[in-house]
Amino acid sequence: MTSSPAAPSVMEVIRGRRDSATRTDGHRLALVIEGGGSRGVYSSGMVQALEELGLASIFDAVYGTSAGAINGAWLLCGRALPGMRSWTDPTIMRRAVDPSRLLRGRPAFDLNYLIHQVYDGVEPMDFPAILANPTTFHPIGTDIRTGRAVDLRRHIVDKRTLMTALRASAGLPILAGPPVALGGSQYLDGGLAETVPIRTAVRDGATHALVLRTRRTDEQRPPASRLHQIVGGGYLRVRAPGAYRAWLQRPLQQHIEDRFLAELGHTALQIHPPVGAPDIDSAARDTILLTRALEIGRRAVHTGLSAALDISSETA
Repeated sequence: MTSSPAAPSVMEVIRGRRDSATRTDGHRLALVIEGGGSRGVYSSGMVQALEELGLASIFDAVYGTSAGAINGAWLLCGRALPGMRSWTDPTIMRRAVDPSRLLRGRPAFDLNYLIHQVYDGVEPMDFPAILANPTTFHPIGTDIRTGRAVDLRRHIVDKRTLMTALRASAGLPILAGPPVALGGSQYLDGGLAETVPIRTAVRDGATHALVLRTRRTDEQRPPASRLHQIVGGGYLRVRAPGAYRAWLQRPLQQHIEDRFLAELGHTALQIHPPVGAPDIDSAARDTILLTRALEIGRRAVHTGLSAALDISSETA
């Protein structure tokens, strides 16, 4: 996908599809959702707003990394609004994220609990609806052998493999346990190789992209702490050498992705949390803070799209 003055803008494509209720315009519109652990609460509010605005069905494909993949799944199953309640439930968040478990040799993030109990019981995700949706779903994982970002879609054939793909895409090294096996390979969090999976979307033929970001425009990824370098780097070097190589490149990753997006011009539209929005740590579980961030993300989409689409922003 390259930007051309002759190509319509993202907003023009979105508006045309909203008005015609079809996707037969010859373009390929992708929704791309950034990862970030608990920082994904921002994009949770954003996908909720897309559902509120009646835009869930306009995309040809949804690409997401880590929490971005989970949020994309909620949108595709038609339950973005109830699905976001998990972020604001103190009981769920205390069980899903508990850094003290690391002291006992257990993962801080309990993805098995989140995906297999919460999403399949407490706050059910409609997995069959995702599988049947004409909008294709593309969670991104990092192959531990090659260190490359991999679109896990080809491994998703049923509910079980879909749930496994969600765990693989969100499998933060150490924090979420060992690599996840799927389709003959093993994967860790897709953010090691591609936090914003725009390059994968473009390689797949996307001509336009709406990109939901979880960092503000003035926010840079902080360098890894010395402890993280020693513990995390040592773990990856031994357990996942390919992912370790990807991890070494992470300081440059944000610059690479931002530059790639800038080169797409008006064929890519990014929505960020606004300047002044609070920093959210990847392992945050303060439900008061998360509830606030969820609403900030929701309002960011309403503000960014409502006026351009001539939609009432009363819900915002």
